[in-house]
Amino acid sequence: MVIMSVASSSLTYQPVLERIAEEIEHTPGRGRPADYIPALAACDPRRFGMAVAEVDGTAYGVGDWREPFSTQSITKVFTLALDLAREGAELWEHVGREPSGNAFNSLVQLEYENGIPRNPFINAGALVVTDRLHTRTGAAAEELRSFLCAESGNPDLAFDEEVAASEAAHGDRNAALAHFMAAYGNIDNPVPELLEQYFRQCSLRASCADLALAAAFLARHGVRADGSRLLTRSQAKQVNAVMLTCGTYDAAGDFAYRVGLPGKSGVGGGIIAVVPGRCALCVWSPGLDERGNSVAGVAALDRFTTLTGLSVF
Repeated sequence: MVIMSVASSSLTYQPVLERIAEEIEHTPGRGRPADYIPALAACDPRRFGMAVAEVDGTAYGVGDWREPFSTQSITKVFTLALDLAREGAELWEHVGREPSGNAFNSLVQLEYENGIPRNPFINAGALVVTDRLHTRTGAAAEELRSFLCAESGNPDLAFDEEVAASEAAHGDRNAALAHFMAAYGNIDNPVPELLEQYFRQCSLRASCADLALAAAFLARHGVRADGSRLLTRSQAKQVNAVMLTCGTYDAAGDFAYRVGLPGKSGVGGGIIAVVPGRCALCVWSPGLDERGNSVAGVAALDRFTTLTGLSVF
């Protein structure tokens, strides 16, 4: 049963979220937290939060929607937007826009493609984007944090030093990716400096409310919360398109099939999604499937688009 049409009042978001939360509560099999990052392994997979932020900044939520969690790869969307705003199309000479079909930390394709990562959301691509943003700002991770603070209206967003240290201690694969790309001339900064920025970026803690509000600039076609423009309408379209095709690791096709929205997941259990022109969403539940996406998160977004009729298709 559809309980909200595209033209309906936004006041019906709250009952939609409450219905979804109730359904998720009774869903068995919630996956397992990411155990290759020790600081994330202890998260309770039964936790669940979901938020919707409309383009005017009105936010709705349910469950643990104000509980901060480790954003991980979700931050790659914002770093991409921040760099794209600075250098424009030149970025795409250094990173592609195609789905990878391989694990998010795979080394295989880099050798075939001469150190050019397939897309900005696999780890190799995110390292390139962070490197280029760091070259332009001198502090990529802090530039990201400042942007998220401004867009969410929460000045207290901070990096989780324990998670950053844990990732650094278990970051040999990311170091290998960075060194490999540096050998092809696709990394500008010293690899240790880049890795420090990248691990800090991924360790940022934020809530569903924070991330839904922060992602709403993509629903506003590139316009920030203060009314200034970060991206052109075309660039915002590009970011949303890459999210749709590449945002959920090698499960992007299944995510598009089930949810029908541009989205980006992180192994902390969060997923952001965008309804262009309408709203942005964030859902969090730490239990992951075998591809690294939140089991309950994908199910909740599936239910949201089914119940509301809001999707890009």
